[in-house]
Amino acid sequence: MKKLLVFIVAAMTLMAMLLTGCGGGEQKAAEKVLKVGTEPSFAPFEFQKEGSKELTGFDIDLIKAVCKQAGYKAEISSMGFDALIPAIMSGNLDIAVSGMTITEERKKKVTFSDPYYTSGLIIMVNKDNNEIKSIKDLEGKRIAVQIGTTGEAKGRSVKNAKVTAFNNNVEAAMELKNKGVDAVINDAPVAEYYLATGGNATAKLVGEVMEAEEYGFAVKKDSKLAGELNKALNTLKKNGEYDKIYKTWFGEKKK
Repeated sequence: MKKLLVFIVAAMTLMAMLLTGCGGGEQKAAEKVLKVGTEPSFAPFEFQKEGSKELTGFDIDLIKAVCKQAGYKAEISSMGFDALIPAIMSGNLDIAVSGMTITEERKKKVTFSDPYYTSGLIIMVNKDNNEIKSIKDLEGKRIAVQIGTTGEAKGRSVKNAKVTAFNNNVEAAMELKNKGVDAVINDAPVAEYYLATGGNATAKLVGEVMEAEEYGFAVKKDSKLAGELNKALNTLKKNGEYDKIYKTWFGEKKK
């Protein structure tokens, strides 16, 4: 009887351990966390809330909604813009979302989702600068850009220009304010947001928006995740959730 009792207790303990293990596995599977990377100095797309470590912005709201629609939870971390694609390629990130323009060069290294936003480049100068009015006027001038961006590529295409690449847009804008450079080349909505939130006291935009650019979510090359993100994004566009997020950051969507 004593041996039987010991056997029953041991069997029940083993059963409990197995059940606990199964339950833990189900819980882990249910969480389905995706590691999302961003460079949070690209307002209004991604930036840190004032007085907080929490990230906010159009990209942040959108990727959270897209991941939720696809059945995932987005776990967002910050890193340098030029480190995002290498982190995707190495598997340290599942998704990069950072106002990243879809380019042929980048498509050789990662797979992009469908475009979720159309942008373009613009020139920003100090308010007292009446000499620079277009990209042609930047020849031989000092230009600030963010490292690894299409703005940097555009700046380096300007004849005889001295291009300085900064880690983020905040540093580039500060260099312009301090008159260490003659102009900044940046994404139009980012430059517009900078001016609207106080930058217009010292800076202004000149010329036309250059080269329409489409932003996309970057994932590992040939990953099936791109298809899941596309499906979720399409659903959000159909059910009105995308428009709600857009309106929060940019006002009514242009038709």
